[in-house]
Amino acid sequence: MSLRVYETDLFESSRGRLEAIAYRLLGSAGDAEDAVQDTYLRWHAADRERIETPEAWLTKVLTNLCLNQLTSARARRETYVGQWLPEPVLDGDRMLGPADTFEQRESVSMAMLTLMERLTPNERVVYVLREAFGYAHREIAEILDITESNCQQIYRRARQHLAAERSRTEVDAAAARKIVEEFLAAALSGDTQPLIRLLADDAVSVADGGGKVVARRTPVIGAMGTAQYLRGMFQRSDSKRTLVGGDPVFYAVVVNGGPAVLVEVGAQVIGVICLDTTPDGLASIHIQVNPDKLQRVARQWAADGSRRPVPLSW
Repeated sequence: MSLRVYETDLFESSRGRLEAIAYRLLGSAGDAEDAVQDTYLRWHAADRERIETPEAWLTKVLTNLCLNQLTSARARRETYVGQWLPEPVLDGDRMLGPADTFEQRESVSMAMLTLMERLTPNERVVYVLREAFGYAHREIAEILDITESNCQQIYRRARQHLAAERSRTEVDAAAARKIVEEFLAAALSGDTQPLIRLLADDAVSVADGGGKVVARRTPVIGAMGTAQYLRGMFQRSDSKRTLVGGDPVFYAVVVNGGPAVLVEVGAQVIGVICLDTTPDGLASIHIQVNPDKLQRVARQWAADGSRRPVPLSW
């Protein structure tokens, strides 16, 4: 069944919203794009004259596709090499979706996307649709084919699972650059004390190499341990230059709404380090070096004409 122009336009007008939902549910921009494309194929094959509310129909189809991926992802991550972290997305990417409220911005932060891995697939769907997109419990219940009261119970459980997450400090691009400069100055100092002063007492550092790049396979917990780990990671040596392919250049960027360090060697993005800022200090350091999860950032970065490296050398 061919698509008429207005039906194609209707889907395209929903694409950004669908991508933003899928990214929050899956933590992967690539998987989110695939889920939205699969939704398009189903829209193309559907008897659209029988679809009363296209937006609701598209959201339901997309959600079910994401639920299937979330279920299979749990099995895949049992064999994932090292720690699994979400795919970082640069500020301005439509994949981040609405950012008008604190809840919408928080739902796409690297810390929250990582924390949402603790939720069951249904809990994640209910939480994301309710918190980030303002869906009513009745609407979410219809999408999941459950009762409204069951939806409310699932939402309460999801909030309880995420209740331990401390408040993040929201920053703009200028503040993000200052945070990154302070972090890099401390990390490159060769001393743990400057880092300890920046870190929360219970700070955590997690790295994701996906088995394709050398990265620590277990989290580092506590300010002292994290400071020692970061000091070693940033310590200059010829062997490290050989490992990464040259001298890295550091940039201060905003990723998933928070300050981050983008690391580039030559013309290649080799890492993104997300800094989770809280009133108590840096609470978590998410280090993404899996090249498969840097492709979208690299494409965006290549098109950015306003680069200004942090004036600190490795």
